[in-house]
Formats: sequence, C-alpha cells, structure tokens
Amino acid sequence: MATEAEITPALSDALTILGAAGIIIPTFARFRINPVIGFIIVGIIVGPFGLGALTDQYPWLQAITITNPEGIEPFAELGIILLLFSIGLELSFRRLIAMRKMVFGIGAAEMLGTAALIGGFLIAVDWPTQSALWLSLALAMSSTALVLPISGTQGPVGRAALSMLLFEDLALVPMLFLIGAAGGAATSTASLSSIALEGTLVILGILVAGRFLLPSLFAQAARSKKPELFLAISLLVVILSAVLTRAVGLSPILGALVAGLVIAETDYQHEVDVVIEPLKGLALGVFLISVGMRIEVMALLDQWVELLAALTAVILVKAIVTGALLRLSGARLGVAAETGVLMASPSETTLIVLGAAGAVGILTPDTVAFWSAATAIGLTITPLLASLGRWTARRVDRRTLASIELGPTEGLTVIVGFGRVGRIVADMLDAHGRPYLAIENDIDGFIEAREAGYSVMFGDIARRELVEKLDLGKAKAVVLTMDDPVLATRLTRRLREAHTELPIIARARDTDHAARLYKAGVTDAVPEAVEASLQLSEAVLVDIGVAMGPVIASIHEKRSDLRAAIMRDGELDAEPTLGRRRLSS
Repeated sequence: MATEAEITPALSDALTILGAAGIIIPTFARFRINPVIGFIIVGIIVGPFGLGALTDQYPWLQAITITNPEGIEPFAELGIILLLFSIGLELSFRRLIAMRKMVFGIGAAEMLGTAALIGGFLIAVDWPTQSALWLSLALAMSSTALVLPISGTQGPVGRAALSMLLFEDLALVPMLFLIGAAGGAATSTASLSSIALEGTLVILGILVAGRFLLPSLFAQAARSKKPELFLAISLLVVILSAVLTRAVGLSPILGALVAGLVIAETDYQHEVDVVIEPLKGLALGVFLISVGMRIEVMALLDQWVELLAALTAVILVKAIVTGALLRLSGARLGVAAETGVLMASPSETTLIVLGAAGAVGILTPDTVAFWSAATAIGLTITPLLASLGRWTARRVDRRTLASIELGPTEGLTVIVGFGRVGRIVADMLDAHGRPYLAIENDIDGFIEAREAGYSVMFGDIARRELVEKLDLGKAKAVVLTMDDPVLATRLTRRLREAHTELPIIARARDTDHAARLYKAGVTDAVPEAVEASLQLSEAVLVDIGVAMGPVIASIHEKRSDLRAAIMRDGELDAEPTLGRRRLSS
C-alpha cells in the first residue's frame, strides 16, 4: 500500500535553503545585487515573520518557508563554523608577517579607535560596561565578504581595506575566546582561569597536531588524486577542532577559525581552498538566511527612526576614524575618504559576535535583535556606500588637483589617456629624447604615473574648457590612447575643426573604428586588434612549419585588404598606413 508523500519540516528547510542558493541568489546576481544582500532578503521573506506567518492561511507555503527558527539553528551554526574556517584559510601567518605594519598599525588603531568612541558613548548613557565593550567591538568590524570583492586587494584602497580587515578577522580569536570563557564559566575567577588555561592548551594542541599530522594526511590524499579526500580531511579537522573547543567551554567557531589557520600553514592550502569553495558560499548563505529570519520587519517599523539613527551614527564614526587614520599615515586624501566610507557599515562578523555575546547573556535578546537588524541594513547598503566613497574620492581629489597650473604644450607631444598603451608611447618618446605631456582622468592612474616619474597631469579631456586651456594647436602632435571610441571620435572632430594642421594619431579598436576616426580627421589610426591578430597569425603560421616568405607575403596582402576596406569606409583619398611606415630610399 502506497504511503502518502509528506514534506517534513527538515526537508522543507533544506528545500528552502538550497532553493535560495540555486535559484534566487543567481537571479540577484544577474541584476548585480550582492549575494550577501540576497541571502538576508531571502531570510526575511521565507522566515517566520515573512511568508512563514501566512502558513496557517496557505498551508502550501510550508514547503518553501521556515516557520521554526530553532529548526534551522544547527544549519546556521554549521554555516558559521564553515565561514570562520574559510576566514582562517585566508589568515596564514606568513601573510600576516608580510603586512604586519599595516595590519597591526592602521588595522589595530582603526578597530580599537572606533570601538573606544562607540563604547565611550554607550557608557556615558548608562550602559553596563561589559555590554558596551562587546557591542562596540562588534560594531567596529567591517565586512570582508562585501568589501574585498568591491575594492580588490591591489589598489591603494584595496590594500588599506585588506590590512584593516585582516586585523579584524584575526581579532575574532581573542574576542571569541573571551566571550566563550565568560559564557562557559561560573562567576568565580577560578572557573574563568580554568577555562582560559584549558582553552589555551586545546588550541596549542590543535596547532601542534596540525603542524605534524596534516601534511602527511594531505600528501596521502594528493597521491590518491581524489579531491573528495581533501574535503573529507578538511571537514574532519574543522569538526574535531569545533568539538574540542566546545568541550572546554569555548565557542566551537573559535575551533573552526584555528583549524583554518592550521591548514593555511600547509602546502595544500590552495587545494583545500578550491575544494571547500562550493561549501563556503552555501555556508555563508545559511548563516545569513538565519540572520534575515530573526528580523521582524513589522516590529522594526515601529522603531525605524531609532534604527536608522543608530546605524547612521555608527557609519559616521567608522568613516571618520578610518579616513582620519589613513590620512595621518600618509594616504592620499581621496584614498582615505573612499576607504573610510567603504568600511563604514557593520559586518557579517558583527553578527557572529552579537550572536556569541547574546548566547552567553552579555547582551540582551532585544539588543541583539536591534543591532542584528541594523547590521543587516548596513550590509545591504554597503554597495551604495562603495559608490558614495568613489564619488567622494573623485570630488576630493579633483578639488585638490584643480590648483595645479597647466604647463605650456608648445613643442610637446600630448598623450591623452595614460593606461598601458599611453605608457608605452611615453616610454618610446622618452627613449628618443622627445618631450611629452600625458593627460589622465583616473586619479589612481594619475598618482601612480606621477610617482613613477612620468610627465603627467590630471584632467578630464572631455571638458571643452580643458581642451581650450591646453592650446593644443601649438603641440607637436596629439596621441589619443583612451579606450573610449565615442570620446576619441568626438575629440578628433573637435581638434581637427580647431587645428587643421595638427597631427592626430589615435588608437582604434578595429577597422570599423579606424574608419570612423579617419572620417573625423585623424592623421593616423592604428587598430590594435588588427595588428595583434596579424602578428599572432604570423607566429602561428611560422610555428606550424609554413615558410617565412609566403607567410610575410600573406600578411602584407591581408594588411593591404584591410587598408582598402578602411579607405572605402572612411571615404579617404589615399590608402591609410595602419600605423606602418616604409623606410624611404
């Protein structure tokens, strides 16, 4: 006899989580909504205060909602454990040593300075000292999951953000240790000391065992050539570490973080990072869904003024402290402003600290709920803060550089755009002793080129006022290297109308763009894609055994065909050179 199919609560929760990860989040990504934001929104929608509240009226919603927050707690805890493990993988001791000045200098000053200001205010308004301490430290943290993908790690903003985020992630170790010790102990000093001692011994034991046992285990997995063994060993290390730290009264997520640090010191860190990558996104998703489930939107509407005021105050304090510290350390004003605004919102690690402090009674449930909601909103607006930071940096830098006087361009070759192409042109001019002036409107590129010793000025060539002030009619030539076909064509037309004899040499994307540039009045247009393709074709033909003579002949023939096409499309009277010149006899 067939039994009636039934969707159990556990199956419903799993279906909701996997559905969010596999369907809803990619949809958000398509519309360029950050997955972190997406998971929080999903948690709000499918949680007990969203669609879950309607299951009595519409029973079919039980299959796609989570009505029991306690039922997802094990998933959320596993998500936090895997999230902390992935953070530990990024925090190798070698990386910390290489960046120690920035990490333990600016990073420490930023977090502790922000926490001191927030905590001082809370104590001034009669908060208990311990609660004020942990809440201020939690709010001082910024989002690694959101900030680094936005800023990268190579530019000045990315390097500054990375150093501060590394310190904050590292600071989780003592923070979670102290929170776990306070929660697992009785009020006596002896009990706290016992937990601290046992916890220290357990962590040292994990570090030592990992140093001597993990390399041989991973080597055996490598010999088997089975990636699943790397995953199994990694999960075993994480779970054992979490169980051991919990057994001595500390938080299990502290053990997960230490496990990540241990594996980061092995030669197999990158392989583990690759095999664990699919779980990292899902783990973060589970955790953030559980965060969204705790947000009672209708209840928060009653205190939306307090919520927004509190979040705004935290953002302002963090932005000012971060920006001021970077400026004092010698960072450019625009970099300091952009980094300060980008790092201003609370973090997913804020939620971890809030949850840990709430679990042991340091923070009340109402406080945890309020600041979890504020943090969720802060995470949601982080991309907006990033855009605001970039806009602020451009305004600040342009105002700073507006006072720089333009030098005379008479007799100079003026290079418009100073990326990789512009730099090569400048290097060749310099090699032949010909003076030049480059113009760049990207502030980071300008600063980098200026520091490298190039003759470059900051300016937006799209502004007619700048073109007139440059007095390009006296220049030796103008070279357009910017990767903006519309601007290049428009600027060529404007320059040709004003200066009929001025040599204008432009970078073109392809033959169609070259034809448009010739129509607009350039002296020479060099289609980079065409030249790269011809050189690549020549290398391929020679390397597969075709004789050099026929290859060169066919390349010349193809270039001639392209010249004829540009001549036709550009309505030219003579065949263009495509940047090539023959030596005169």
